[in-house]
This record gives sequence, structure tokens and C-alpha cells, in this order.
Amino acid sequence: MSAQPVAQKRRSPAQIVSEWWQAWTGFNPAYSDLSCCAQEEVDRIAYDIGVSASELRKLATLGPNAADQLLARMEELGVHPDVVERAEPSTFHDMQRACSLCDSHKRCEQDLANHSTGRAWEHYCANASTLKVLRTMPWPGRRDQ
Repeated sequence: MSAQPVAQKRRSPAQIVSEWWQAWTGFNPAYSDLSCCAQEEVDRIAYDIGVSASELRKLATLGPNAADQLLARMEELGVHPDVVERAEPSTFHDMQRACSLCDSHKRCEQDLANHSTGRAWEHYCANASTLKVLRTMPWPGRRDQ
């Protein structure tokens, strides 16, 4: 009997859509814009995962790692993504969606790579206010408690 991995990577809404879409289209990047679907089908899929049709179209073009910076930022702040996902799944998925659609990925990636201890990320991060609140909450397993 094989052991399950201790820490499984969380999948963002972009990754879920991307994986579903790639499986459905046979990994053909030519279909990444959902152009082969009728608008009603796009609307239904978007409704099912809780995003707008335009967000779904954008998420479908993103790679599966579109929200990795969020997970890294949460870890850097001492907020465990798996705990937040279990306790507040809708908040966690909204944060993943916001991170996936963010225009500041390069800046965030650079800050994270440099282990920047400053608070510059708070000025460009779409999840800054939520992350600040989550950081103050008494989550089980918090490193700084």
C-alpha cells in the first residue's frame, strides 16, 4: 500500500478549468479560447464554477499554475492555504481567481523570489486586504502563535 503525499498542491480555478478544457479538447491549444463552444455552454460552465463567462474565457487561456503566487504569498505570511481552503473554501477560490487574473504576476514573482520583507506587495496585490485579515486570524497550526 503506497502512502499518500503529505502536502498536495492546491488547484486554482484556472487550473481546474485548464485541466478540464485540455482533457475535453485533447490538449489542443488551438481551442484554448473556448471558441468551439456555444455561448450557452460557456455561460453554463462559468455559472457552474462561479465566474463570469468573460472570466472563464480568460481563465481558459491561463496555465495551470496561474495562482501559484497566492500560495507562496500565503506561506510567506504564515497562513496555511490548506487550512484556509477547508475553513473558507469560497474565500480561497475567490482569492485564487483574483490571483489568476492579476496583471502583477511578474512583480509578485520577483518579490517572492527575493523574499522581500517589505509591504510593497500590499499596493499591487488584489488579495492584499483579504490576506491581511487572514493573517490576523487564529488559524489552527499558525506558525507565529
